[in-house]
Amino acid sequence: MQIGLLTAPFGDTDLEQVIEWAGVGDGGEGFDALEVACGPGARHIDTATFTQADAERIITKLGECQIGISSLACYCNTTPEDPAEQQKVLANLKQVVDSAALLGVGIVCTLAGMPHAGKSREQTIEASARGLFPELCDYAGEKNIKIALENWFATNICGLNQFEQLFATVPHANFGLNYDPSHLVHQGIDHLMAVDLLASRIFHTHAKDVEINHSKLAYLGNQGRGWWRYVIPGFGEIHWGRYVGALRRNKYDGVLSIEHEDSSQSREEGFVRGLDHLSQFV
Repeated sequence: MQIGLLTAPFGDTDLEQVIEWAGVGDGGEGFDALEVACGPGARHIDTATFTQADAERIITKLGECQIGISSLACYCNTTPEDPAEQQKVLANLKQVVDSAALLGVGIVCTLAGMPHAGKSREQTIEASARGLFPELCDYAGEKNIKIALENWFATNICGLNQFEQLFATVPHANFGLNYDPSHLVHQGIDHLMAVDLLASRIFHTHAKDVEINHSKLAYLGNQGRGWWRYVIPGFGEIHWGRYVGALRRNKYDGVLSIEHEDSSQSREEGFVRGLDHLSQFV
């Protein structure tokens, strides 16, 4: 198993500099992999203009710094209500797949889409999932690339029933998850049981923790606000040894990609503290 990071917080920094900071070379922090934020016009990888020469330059830099790319990440709404907009999203994600193929990266991360106005998540999955994901999975499958959805609770996969519905609707073997346990924990869903349930669909995983203020929760109730927040691994509720154990038990041997959304820690110190904590278990 490897420890990586999502590059999104380094949006003001060129990818080559991020590679140098994160890698194993002189002055590097010793991460194994990067989940690279990308998309049309994105700073780290602009998939609308990405070329073979760009890929070769990045691959050379990765080799120099002894670090890899675990996935390309383009987190966008994949279920817009306008069919023309959905086709635009599909075209953009195909460009991400093309960029991943040039880099030799086997996973593209995105989102499950947002519920439509006046519809439940289940109704939105039924109405829209078939409009984008089968074609995207077929296109990615031709290049031996997997599509991995982050299970952000605001999207169409909030409860595990919706996960199962989506995978029943789009049963492609290369369609799965960038599994983030933190989203389940603050909902009261058993994130370890879900690893067992969804094991064959976990292609990538976010390492993000969640801090719960139990006194505030007891006062506000779970429909209130401000009783939980995302934190760096080791500063919240998740027992990472048990989580890594559940992943290993289910034959997962990929990356733990730290997603830094902890407002109490600076960008660099948060990532490094997360690396230090997770290193105990991998």
